[in-house]
Amino acid sequence: MKPKVIVIVGPTASGKTSASIKLAKEVNGEIISADSMQIYKEMNIGTAKPTAEEMQGIKHYLIDFISPDENYNVTLYKKEAEKAIDEILSKGKVPIIVGGTGLYISTLINGIEFSEVDEDKEYRKEMEELAKEKGNEFLHSMLEKVDKNSADNIDKNNVRRVIRALEIYKVTGKTKTELDKESIKEAKYDYKVYGIETPRDKLYERINVRVDKMLEEGLVQEVKDLVSNYNISKTALQGLGYKEVVEYLNGQLTYEEMVEKIKQESRRYAKRQITWFRREKSIKWCALTDIVTTIVKDLS
Repeated sequence: MKPKVIVIVGPTASGKTSASIKLAKEVNGEIISADSMQIYKEMNIGTAKPTAEEMQGIKHYLIDFISPDENYNVTLYKKEAEKAIDEILSKGKVPIIVGGTGLYISTLINGIEFSEVDEDKEYRKEMEELAKEKGNEFLHSMLEKVDKNSADNIDKNNVRRVIRALEIYKVTGKTKTELDKESIKEAKYDYKVYGIETPRDKLYERINVRVDKMLEEGLVQEVKDLVSNYNISKTALQGLGYKEVVEYLNGQLTYEEMVEKIKQESRRYAKRQITWFRREKSIKWCALTDIVTTIVKDLS
């Protein structure tokens, strides 16, 4: 019998944090974050990182442990997450994985073991120049021609990931999709995966309220401090809200345009998250109001 691990997923602003803390208190659990931005120190407001008060004494793993000038990847995440799962199980507690980064979640629940593909720095530099010269869409269309599945799953503005997928094809002669299929192994644990289902209009309303709250709490100052204290990594700059505030600080957007763009990009991101998670057939979908009672009942 493999040890049980609870997983709670859902789009941004769906209520994952509060649900997971409530659940952890009910089942004697500890929480492992599956959020690719909450890993960064000093990126608190824009990532909606839970405060010490919100955590209510529940131990959280893989939050706030990487400097904003460092890059991080899914291979490192999987290793750290499995180490945290083992630590929680050794205490006789229930591991609860919570987050909205689909790639992190899929890697764990599908037992994916990524093969290390060498970098081609010259090719990468060439692609970065091409993106500057011809635009993100041009680069994305290049990927679409060789690996449509990856192109469908990578946003055109996530240039770093688009280039990596092209680089994989150049270096190995295989698409990222082919390598991902080859890398699927048996999962190490018995993952029970639950998704928070929210009506689209209500979710968008929650997103708008969250963005307004982040700005009230000082998101612009947080980004100013990050920019002045660090050479922010490309990974960290992918964070929702951060790149838009940088554009505002650089005079590329007015304050009002920045606010609207953060809300718009957050809604788009939520749609992509929902699409990603809908493909995972093992997810049991519940309303936010029912998810904790459903999980407790399933565990008993």
